[in-house]
Amino acid sequence: MKIKYIIIAAVLSVTASSCKKELYQNPVTSKDLGKFITNQAETEEYITAVYGTLQSTGLYGLYLPAFAEIPSDNTYDQVPSNDSGNYGQLDQFTTIPSNDIIETTWRDAYQGIQKANVVLNRIDKITYTDPAVKQARKGEMLFIRALLYFNIVRLYGDVPLVTTETTDPNQYFGLGRQPAAKVYDQIKADLTAAIPLLPEVPGQPGRVVKTAAESLLGKVYLTLKDYANAETQLLAVVNSGKHALLTRPQDVFAVSNENNKEIIFSVQFTSGLNGNSEGSIMFQQFSPSATVTGAKGHNLPTLSLYNLYAAGDLRKGVYVTLAPTGAPFDNKLTAPTTIITDGPSDFVVLRYADVVLMMAEVENELGNTAQAATYLNIIRTRAGLSNTSAANQADLRDAIALERRLELIGEGHRWFDLLRTGTAVTVMNKWFKDNNILITIDQHNLLMPVPQSQVNTDPAIKQNPGY
Repeated sequence: MKIKYIIIAAVLSVTASSCKKELYQNPVTSKDLGKFITNQAETEEYITAVYGTLQSTGLYGLYLPAFAEIPSDNTYDQVPSNDSGNYGQLDQFTTIPSNDIIETTWRDAYQGIQKANVVLNRIDKITYTDPAVKQARKGEMLFIRALLYFNIVRLYGDVPLVTTETTDPNQYFGLGRQPAAKVYDQIKADLTAAIPLLPEVPGQPGRVVKTAAESLLGKVYLTLKDYANAETQLLAVVNSGKHALLTRPQDVFAVSNENNKEIIFSVQFTSGLNGNSEGSIMFQQFSPSATVTGAKGHNLPTLSLYNLYAAGDLRKGVYVTLAPTGAPFDNKLTAPTTIITDGPSDFVVLRYADVVLMMAEVENELGNTAQAATYLNIIRTRAGLSNTSAANQADLRDAIALERRLELIGEGHRWFDLLRTGTAVTVMNKWFKDNNILITIDQHNLLMPVPQSQVNTDPAIKQNPGY
């Protein structure tokens, strides 16, 4: 049975009225935490709520996947004026600091971080009937904190770094943003500490496992161009034997086959539970306009991406397909059976295909081109394609980047890939020119603006250049 990420309002609901007035790195709860989390049952309840933050609108409930795709050449916003133009601003590089996606992602990330901090601050003093479970929970919280910091440091650059629980809303006031390098050091430390604590097999579907922390740490090292350490972590996942590619692409994201061997970590959603509040809204938001009732047309795959799939590619029409209107859409999301905003699809954060492609990239950057091609061909073979013709490092870079687009579309990787490889400005300006779109970006566009509410609240929090 899946973990249900139900945030119990009486325990830790965040009041909407306070969000615009307080620093988002400070926790706001409606129950006195000084008298809560005093035993295993209360701790487990709170940990479930920490997982629940991943379902929030600003994170894997909606905005983060769009954040990581729409600015790239992978997806676009069909009706830029919809929803106050928030998605359209990402698409057209006109994002303003008061954009709701900017504000909510920052807020929800820090709420999740501080809830994880609460558990990490207290769990050592809690008695568990099974010490191994207590150890695993600590590893889970370290992983979630690292994941959230990894997302926001890539989006905003320097960010406030908070790793301790606070009951004083002024404790972090005036400290401003910490250098990205320091944030990355904390991310690496959290994941390194989490790996030996986590189990190899989840006690329940949806729980963080050892290979999830290794995969994420490998991605962090890859982002930092520390290829040797990236190789070590990713090889640990490959050699663990815990994961494998499924035989058919259509089985990877099937609702009837969730939490399969290819999935390393996913945020769990299910239709029809808790007043239809445990499902995903993404199908409605990310379906082309005029195809289903209430479809918003956000974060749609570009036609140019759809056309990159070869005729014999088994992913074509499976991962991305065409609506009757001719607009491509993300077919990894399963349509809800009743309420359009109550979708059943989990959101996959880490999966084995990504690990294999990261291994290809790492080996290529280390000069092991033959080994890189071998990893790349593992993905191509599953897709029904012949081996790559790329034979040198430069050609393999391009081939791996293309394969990541085709394999991982909609999973929130492309914009981060462009940032990581230092190709965002060149690739996007070429794409705009090739598609006769009058947009040009520069280096300032590589970071999102800090939410205006944070700049207004704390003078020590400075805005990113150009906003």
